[in-house]
Amino acid sequence: MPIETEGELKMRVKPDQPLAVKTLKVWKIVTALSSLLLIVFPAAYWGARMIWDIPMWPFYLIIAFVILVAIINIFIIQKLQWSRWRYKIYENEIELMHGVFVVRRVIIPMIRVQHVDTKQGPLLRHYNLATVTVSTAATTHEIPGLTLEKADTVRDHIAQLAREADPDE
Repeated sequence: MPIETEGELKMRVKPDQPLAVKTLKVWKIVTALSSLLLIVFPAAYWGARMIWDIPMWPFYLIIAFVILVAIINIFIIQKLQWSRWRYKIYENEIELMHGVFVVRRVIIPMIRVQHVDTKQGPLLRHYNLATVTVSTAATTHEIPGLTLEKADTVRDHIAQLAREADPDE
């Protein structure tokens, strides 16, 4: 998206702030746990095989497919997702960029920020990570997987910039 400044067009630079390295490990653990739900498919086929006389080879094919999908998701997709997640906090806006196949860039004007918070689940707490949530009237945006210290700094910085951007104060 071109930005016009004093007669010349400039392309917006991509955000350059990455997520914490430990975030990748957390995402892999969560994906591995959710991949366990894929066991439902071979189990359902096994159950159907007990009721009806159907061949065994699709069972092995389903198991191979489930394992392949889990491995690709855990070791490739999560790495790509983590490596492409970027954010940048400017004086007047917050820019988020993320996505593997469809890259999404979101710009949140500071004047629209209503609430900034940090949150931690048990896994994030174990790895000393937190997620910063930025709430506007329309929706809530997240910057996931920052170190706890960085998340607190980012939260406080955004809150300060949002207060300065508020024309009512």
